[in-house]
Amino acid sequence: MNAATPASTPAAGGVYRLDLPRFLAVLLGGALFGFGLAASTMIQPQVVLSFLRWQDFGLVLVMGGGVALTALAYALVPRWRRAPLLGGSFERHASAWNRDTVIGSALFGIGWGLCGVCPGPAIAGLGAGNWDLLWALAGIFAGAWWQGRQASAN
Repeated sequence: MNAATPASTPAAGGVYRLDLPRFLAVLLGGALFGFGLAASTMIQPQVVLSFLRWQDFGLVLVMGGGVALTALAYALVPRWRRAPLLGGSFERHASAWNRDTVIGSALFGIGWGLCGVCPGPAIAGLGAGNWDLLWALAGIFAGAWWQGRQASAN
């Protein structure tokens, strides 16, 4: 990586390299996210399943608060700062809706509904000692592997 290449761009082979400030920011952000998931009880599949069965609406506040804060940050931070704190630039990420996106979203929703687990809370739940979540993570990783295999074949 030369001096003109930002640390967040892929190096040869598509591998991202993080310098120490970015690594620490990612580590702190992940820890804060995991703590928030644990504090909101989203790491307990039975709580998530009761939300999905319309029995407990506490997670509506958690998810709604997260969506509202993210929407505000995406709208306001680029107005307050010319560039992100750790370099780079603010960019708009285009989403591509196609057959694979719809199928993947449906499978994710079915899996979430069956076991009450999605990737973030599953990893945070492992940190809290819920080792049964390893089964859900195995399924998540198998699905990600399969999607990568299908995408590279096309």
